[in-house]
Amino acid sequence: MNPIFISNISCWAPSLYDDDSNWELWASEKTEIPCLKESPKLEFTDPLFRRRLSQISKMTIQVTHELFENTYINRDTKLVFISLRGEIEREFSINEGIIEDNAILPASFSLSVFNTPIAITTLALKLKGGYSVIYPSKNDFSHALKAAIAPVLAETEKQIILIYADELIPDVYKENHSSKNEPFAFAALISSKEAVNSIKLDDINNICTEPSAFLKKLLKIKYNLK
Repeated sequence: MNPIFISNISCWAPSLYDDDSNWELWASEKTEIPCLKESPKLEFTDPLFRRRLSQISKMTIQVTHELFENTYINRDTKLVFISLRGEIEREFSINEGIIEDNAILPASFSLSVFNTPIAITTLALKLKGGYSVIYPSKNDFSHALKAAIAPVLAETEKQIILIYADELIPDVYKENHSSKNEPFAFAALISSKEAVNSIKLDDINNICTEPSAFLKKLLKIKYNLK
């Protein structure tokens, strides 16, 4: 199997923001991601553009923007987006509208589809390399990650940009939802070539099933934590 290297990790979550010291505390189990609806400000985008964006879309834009700002990655690099829940709050609002008013607003529907966060990101950041969207089978993050890195393993792509994001679950779903309610996003470069400070993914058959556990494992290596 060809080696896989992960580098240039960027993260965002409510209260932790994009602050390395906060994420180091999180990786050390000294703080948690709070269940808040807070979103990044995206001051580098037009106010009218960002006004109607959801938490998941704003977080996706933020981590992707940060990755490109801090590296020399080609802006035509392909993107792969993973999410367990997608635009869950907008989807709930649409379902409410169908039940209560027997109607769907076209504008609301267009911003509720599963690929909205990454599609909006390509528009915001003027990225033209194309993207793929993966929903994890049985809510198992490892299944989606394996699919995401397959082009690099197969040598059809030298590198891809991996992006994961999930927003806060609406209260109405919490009683029937078993997974963690952690609103956060991260982006990273996945490459077949080793780079400075890159992390080697040794065993693709032993990947964490939850995205937070996977990110925590990477950050522990990045920050040299035990």
